[in-house]
Amino acid sequence: MRKLALNDEILLKIEKPARYIGGEYNSVMKDPEKVDVRFAMCFPDVYEIGMSHLGIQILYDMFNRREDVWCERVYSPWVDLDKVMREEHIPLFALESQDPVKEFDFLGITIQYEMCYTNILQILDLSGIPLHAKDRTEDDPIVIGGGPCTYNPEPIAEFFDMFYIGEGETVYDQLLDIYKENKKNGGSRWDYLAKAAEVEGIYVPAFYDVTYKEDGTIDSFVPNHPNAKEKIKKQLVMDMSEAVYPENPVVPFIRATQDRVVLEIQRGCIRGCRFCQAGMLYRPTREKDVEVLKQYAYKMLKSTGHEEISLSSLSSSDYSQLKELVNFLIDEFKGKGINISLPSLRIDAFSLDVMERVQDIKKSSVTFAPEAGSQRMRNVINKGLTEEDILGGAGQAFDGGWNKVKLYFMLGLPTETEEDMKEIAVLADKIARRYYEIPKDQRNGKCQITASSSFFIPKPFTPFQWAPMYENTEYIARAAIVKHAFQDQLNRKSLKYNWHDAEVTVLEGILARGDRKVGKLIEEVYRLGAIYDSWSDQFDNDKWMQAFENTGIDIGFYNLRERYEDEVFPWDFIDIGVTKKFLRKEWDKAMKGEVTPNCRMQCSGCGAARWGGGVCVEGKN
Repeated sequence: MRKLALNDEILLKIEKPARYIGGEYNSVMKDPEKVDVRFAMCFPDVYEIGMSHLGIQILYDMFNRREDVWCERVYSPWVDLDKVMREEHIPLFALESQDPVKEFDFLGITIQYEMCYTNILQILDLSGIPLHAKDRTEDDPIVIGGGPCTYNPEPIAEFFDMFYIGEGETVYDQLLDIYKENKKNGGSRWDYLAKAAEVEGIYVPAFYDVTYKEDGTIDSFVPNHPNAKEKIKKQLVMDMSEAVYPENPVVPFIRATQDRVVLEIQRGCIRGCRFCQAGMLYRPTREKDVEVLKQYAYKMLKSTGHEEISLSSLSSSDYSQLKELVNFLIDEFKGKGINISLPSLRIDAFSLDVMERVQDIKKSSVTFAPEAGSQRMRNVINKGLTEEDILGGAGQAFDGGWNKVKLYFMLGLPTETEEDMKEIAVLADKIARRYYEIPKDQRNGKCQITASSSFFIPKPFTPFQWAPMYENTEYIARAAIVKHAFQDQLNRKSLKYNWHDAEVTVLEGILARGDRKVGKLIEEVYRLGAIYDSWSDQFDNDKWMQAFENTGIDIGFYNLRERYEDEVFPWDFIDIGVTKKFLRKEWDKAMKGEVTPNCRMQCSGCGAARWGGGVCVEGKN
């Protein structure tokens, strides 16, 4: 029987002890003496969030299919246990074996959002692993980062031995084999990093030097090791139908954020929204065969006992076999008490028909993401959605019996005017008016239109990576303009408006586009006690402002200036397929309010065709 890392006394006095005991259904147990490589796979947030992440489930399954590797899971201890572990000097441990993370060969950390950066330092600190890669010895695990934030790894570069740029299913086997070989030959940690740097998609920060100009921008970014490549090419799975996928995902003991079977139907997006990083990073769009998905649905529902199945995609409506898949799932499972969840659908006649069939008696709200209130702004961001589309979809939903609509917008977008901001309220009111056009005796009570706005953050590898941001007071002022515009609308009693936290937006902007100098800011704010910055009840902006003061990092340099056209960005050494030339062309088109057709309508020559697959070759000989 396993010995738990935490004794009963501790487990009884912390919140949700099931987060830390492991032993869940479908978790993998192995004999540590019979494996060559032990890999601790970490999501640097609380258990319920980490257990909802599909990427870790895929890699956990893939690694554990190898007899010579044991992959275990690690999550950030919540603040109550964090305090106890520091006071009692309890090292951070993996769930399956309950062994200390420091005893593993690898610590892999998936980095999904910028505000988890202080939690990465928490993980290293509680594990007893030196924060800086340069201070680690042969007794420490190799710390490797992956996930979307690694497309600009520079703010956290000094805390990682290496980064895996791209999708994890491609070169991890090669990395693990090289590690085994190096260990067998008595090679050092440094020897392994040198060999790993030769693998496509692997970035070892220690093998690169950065110099800066007088104005603080990057002058040069060059390899200092013969094995280091000038450009790191992202790794991509081109055959989604053959790619590894978990048939027996781990079932959490407590309710996770996404407590359901997840079917990944495709990767990438054809739409080309100019603010959207994922839409550029995961090009070209690649679909999974519908017959393969049907088989996974059967196997995963059977192996987990879940009562809900969800389709995962950046834009499910663009999956070419959606109708067949959805009708199959409804016909096959609806009568067996299985709910079907369909996120990221465009609201059209088919979607509403499907929602009608899958939702239980009580209709929940329908969701639109116009992103901008005016047509001018929607053209600037290349949203590909007209007011007619929005009102038509809402009208179909109302005619089908729905009376609640959620709307998502962004404020602070490039070229935004006060008129554009006010149009958010106008559009919400037009949707309400469409509802009240229905004869009173046919309505389903009052309608409720809830509009939410986040603040725009320019991300690397998007056409808006050159864009300036604003100070948090300006974001609040913009939200106030929208709020007042809502109060002026005819149907204001049916409208509700809320907005995102502006202080967090400012920080995300710096962490998203920062360079290596930002690392000292992250380390300093962690030293001041910041963790769980993505949780509003834990976030403390005062600590961050103190850290800026202590380190001399200038918010304005990173956020308030428009980048010049040929500026060297901290992420320019990464090749995602989509070219910088194309992104700049899209920036110029945005400034003119010109629209670029989606990938199925017309190839825009972004550069992703070089991968030789997916939507780029669909229907072509």
